[in-house]
Amino acid sequence: MIDRTSIQPCPNEMDPLTDMLRGLRLDGVEYSRCRLAGTWGFHYPAQSHAYFHFVAGKACWLQSPDGEWSELTSGDAVLVPRGAAHTLASAPGVAPQPFPRRDCFPICENMYDYVGDAASQSDASILFCGSMRFNLDGLHPLLLMMPDLMRAEELMQAEPTVPHLLNAMVAECGMNRVGASGILARLADVMAAQIIRSWVEHGCGDSAGWIAAVRDPQVGKVLAAIHAEPQRDWSVADLADVMGVSRSGFAAKFTATVGATPARYVTEMRMHQARQWITRDRMRIGEAARLLGYDSDASFSRAFKRIIGTAPGRVRAVGAAPKPREKAVT
Repeated sequence: MIDRTSIQPCPNEMDPLTDMLRGLRLDGVEYSRCRLAGTWGFHYPAQSHAYFHFVAGKACWLQSPDGEWSELTSGDAVLVPRGAAHTLASAPGVAPQPFPRRDCFPICENMYDYVGDAASQSDASILFCGSMRFNLDGLHPLLLMMPDLMRAEELMQAEPTVPHLLNAMVAECGMNRVGASGILARLADVMAAQIIRSWVEHGCGDSAGWIAAVRDPQVGKVLAAIHAEPQRDWSVADLADVMGVSRSGFAAKFTATVGATPARYVTEMRMHQARQWITRDRMRIGEAARLLGYDSDASFSRAFKRIIGTAPGRVRAVGAAPKPREKAVT
């Protein structure tokens, strides 16, 4: 079951970052509920989608992407936004195995149930795990700035609705009622959105780089405009009008704040949009080039490869997230 959740922050005043967050969505790709007792350990390999884990029942342990172990207690929620490799286990040091998908029982579309050995015991851990896809390209500055792993409890002291959401997930995890898994999937999407919103509003408040640039009153308006219409062929004059200054004054301020020229940043956003069209929407390369205003597929392909690091035909064929050849905007 796929659910789409938009992040809708409600700050005291409107700002460009708020506008960008309104367009950030998570698509639930696949979910599984696991009831586990005894000794167990599952390794989750690196993937292009985000991971989400929620714990109910008995506590378990998480080995983060940096190798550190930490305990997850009932009601803990974890988001791995860029799909970094990690492990969940009954105790630190347990030798993990790949998640046994072949032993899962399908509940409905994209939803599975897994019962481990002796999971009928009263002290079983209950995990609700999911893969989530962002509607943003994986090279988007917001995703690149996120930490490898985000825990709800570390971000949400200022979120009064979160305890109720977590309690609802705990209750649904322990039930075998009709539709419980579908409700959990919707709650998981909302929970992941809350984690990201809280990180932006509280966890990265002193960040430099891209987020600091977005929060600049003048530059932020320009970035929001570019992100709202990445397919538009923005000129320096257009962007200077958005900022409300001269072209020379705009270019100097933008480059000093963002760390990239306006032309470079616009091209990056356009190529990120093209990559989404080609990989996610399976758009033809020629159609993507036409929508972005390129006169030929060849000129589009050169620009795409310069920014993304791989030719659009290869990206379309493999469907994977390549590493950029040139340094992304920070």
